[in-house]
Amino acid sequence: MNKDLVIVESPAKARTVGRFLGSKYEVVASMGHVRDLANTGPGGLGIEIIEEEDGLLSFNPTYTAIIDPRTKKVDSRKKKIVADIRKSANSANTVYLATDADREGEAISWHLLSAAKIDVSKIKRVVFHEITKPAIEDAFANTREIDLNLVDAYQARRMIDKIIGYKGSSVLWKKVKSKISAGRVQSVALKLVVNLEEKIQNFKKVEFWNIEANFRKSKLDEKKGSFYAKLYAIEGYSQKPLVPDESNANEIEKDIKNSEYEVDKIKIEEKIRKPAPPFITSTLQQDASRTLKFSPAQTMNIAQQLYQGLKLGTEGEVGLITYMRTDSTNVSSIFLKETSEYILKNYGDKFLPKTPRKYSKKVKGAQEAHEAIRPTSVFRDPASVKPYLDTDQFKLYDLIWKRMVASQMENTILDSTTVEIVTNSSTSGKKYIFQVIGSVTKFKGFRTLYIEGTDDDDLTVNNDDALPVLTEGEVLKCIEITSEQKFTEPPRRYTEASLIRDLEKAGIGRPSTYATIVKTIQDRGYAVKDKGRFTPTKLGNVVTNFLNQHFNKNIMDVKFTAKIEKQLDDIVEGNTGYNPVLSALYSPFQQALKNAEEADGVKNLFFEQTEIVCQLCERYMLKRDGRNGQFLACSGFPDCRNTMQLAEDGKTAIPKTPPKETDHKCDKCNKTMVIKEGRRGEFLACSGFPKCKNAKPLTLLDSV
Repeated sequence: MNKDLVIVESPAKARTVGRFLGSKYEVVASMGHVRDLANTGPGGLGIEIIEEEDGLLSFNPTYTAIIDPRTKKVDSRKKKIVADIRKSANSANTVYLATDADREGEAISWHLLSAAKIDVSKIKRVVFHEITKPAIEDAFANTREIDLNLVDAYQARRMIDKIIGYKGSSVLWKKVKSKISAGRVQSVALKLVVNLEEKIQNFKKVEFWNIEANFRKSKLDEKKGSFYAKLYAIEGYSQKPLVPDESNANEIEKDIKNSEYEVDKIKIEEKIRKPAPPFITSTLQQDASRTLKFSPAQTMNIAQQLYQGLKLGTEGEVGLITYMRTDSTNVSSIFLKETSEYILKNYGDKFLPKTPRKYSKKVKGAQEAHEAIRPTSVFRDPASVKPYLDTDQFKLYDLIWKRMVASQMENTILDSTTVEIVTNSSTSGKKYIFQVIGSVTKFKGFRTLYIEGTDDDDLTVNNDDALPVLTEGEVLKCIEITSEQKFTEPPRRYTEASLIRDLEKAGIGRPSTYATIVKTIQDRGYAVKDKGRFTPTKLGNVVTNFLNQHFNKNIMDVKFTAKIEKQLDDIVEGNTGYNPVLSALYSPFQQALKNAEEADGVKNLFFEQTEIVCQLCERYMLKRDGRNGQFLACSGFPDCRNTMQLAEDGKTAIPKTPPKETDHKCDKCNKTMVIKEGRRGEFLACSGFPKCKNAKPLTLLDSV
C-alpha cells in the first residue's frame, strides 16, 4: 500500500510531524526553497519586462533550480532532494504540502509543484501554527488549495527586491565602492541609523545643575532613615534650565543655607501597570536582545528549534512553541482557558483576572492571521523541560513561557507618593520647592513572574522607594545640600532592539526580515556595534548620502518603503495584482538610476587627500591602500592613472626615477627596452607600455 506524502521544510519539523502522523505517511523535507529567480535576461534579473498597450508594464519572472554560490552551478544536494520528492510524489495517492503558513511557506509549496513535477490533482495544502497532535489532526482534516494571492505577494516582493538589489547595487559599485549593496529595506534601515547619528553629532549640550537636599523628620526619636529631594521649582521663576550654571547654584545654596523646611503638599495616587501582550516576532527579538543579549538572528534560530520540535525524553519530539514569524497577538480560546487554570492552581485567584485578557490589536501592516508566540502547552513549564534543552534554548523558552502566562495575570498595583517641600525662611524670601516621588508595590500581580526588559541599563522597574510617613505642614530637618553639574544628553544610539522597534513602528519590513536587516547592515560594514549600540561607519555614511541624493523619492523614503509593504498586503487580500505594483515602482526607479549613473562618483571620499600634486595633471594625490601598504594615486582616476610610492614617514612622495633607455629592442614590437624600477628592484620593460606589456629580467642585458 502506497503511503501519502507530506512535504515540510526541515528534517527537525519532518521528525516531529511524522511522529504525530504515524507510519501511513512519508514525511520529507525540501530543505527550504527549491527554486529562485534566474540570473539570466536583461541585467541578470530573470524577469522579462514588457510594455503593454495601456502603458503599464508586465513582469514575467523566470525561475530556475537553486544555484550553488560556490560552483555557480545547480546545487547538487537540492537537485537530489527534488528528485527524491518527485519519485515519492509519483507513487503517493495524496501529496500534503505542509510548509509554513506565510508567504515564504506558500511559495515553497508552489515552487515544489513545478520543480518536482507533482500531479496537481494529488495536492492538498495543510496549515498549522504549532506542531502538536491536535493542531496536526485539525490541519489534515481541513485542507485547502494553494493560496495564489500569497504566492503573488511573494513573487512581487522577490522581484522588487531583486530589481532594487541588482540595479541599486550596480550603481553603487560604479559610483561609490565595489562589492557593496543596496536593498529595499536594508538601505532605509541604515538611513535611520545614519540620521540618528547626525542628530547626535549636531547635538548641542546645555549645562544645568541639580540641587539636592537630604531631609529627615525633625523629631529626635525618629529612627526612620533620611531621604533626598531635588530642587523642582522656584516661586516666580520660569527660566529653563532652572539652575543654568555653577554661579546660580552657589547663590541658591547660599540663599537657603539657614532656611527652615516644611512639607507643603502630599499627593498619593494608585498606579496600575498592565502586563505586556504575548510575544510577536519583533517584541521577542527586542526582549531577547535586552534581557538575554541574543542577536535577532540568534533568537530566530533558537525559536525555530523550539517550534520544529525537540526530544523530551520518552515523549519524543515535541514542538514547544507556536510559529515564530507572526505579527498577531491573538491567542486561542482553548489556550487561554488552560492558562487561567494554571494561574489559579499555582498563584491563586488574586492573580487571575475575572475574564481572560485578549490582545487583538495588530502592528502596522500586520499580514498573517497567526497566533502570538506562545508555549504549545502552559503545563509544560520551564522547569519541566530544562533537562532536555541546551542553555540558550531554555533561556528563550523560559522568556516566552513567562511572557505568555504573565499576559493573563492581574495588574501590578503601586502606591505612588509625591511630596513637595518648601523653604519658609530663605535669605531672599523666595520659596524654593523640592520634590521627591516614592513608590511602594501594593500588589505585585504579573510582576511576580515577569518584567519586560528596557534599552536603558540604569532604569529599574522593581525597586520600591519608600518614604517615611509625612504630613502636610510638618517641619523637616535639612541635613545637607549638594549641587552637581549636569549636561543635557543627545539621543541614544540604536540597539538591535530599538532599531527593530522603529522599523516596525514605521511599517518597514516583516517578521521574517527584521533579523536579516540588522545582520546585513553589519555584515556589509555599514554600521558597527559599540557597547551594544550602532554607529554608522564612513562607508555607511557615504552610501546613505549617495542613495539619499538620488533615490530620496523611492527606496530611501521611509513612507515609500512602508507603502510597498502595504501594497504587498493588498496583493494578499486579492485587491490588486503584482504587475500594477511593480509597474508603479519600476519607471521612477529607472529614472533615478539613470540620474545616479550620470552623477559624479564619490569613491574619493574614502581616501585621505594629501597636499602632494600629481606630476602629470596637477590634481591632488590621494593616499590609498594596496597589497604592499599605502601608496599615492591621482584623484583624477580613471582619467589620470599616475601613482607614486610613499616614504616610510607616510607623508613624503618618493620621486619616480625616469626610465633609462637601453640598446636592447623589444622582441615583440621592436621598440626600445628601458630600465624601470618595481617592487622587486630594477627590470627591463618595453617603452611601448601600456600597448606592449613585454617585460624581462635585468640579467638579460648581461647576456647580450
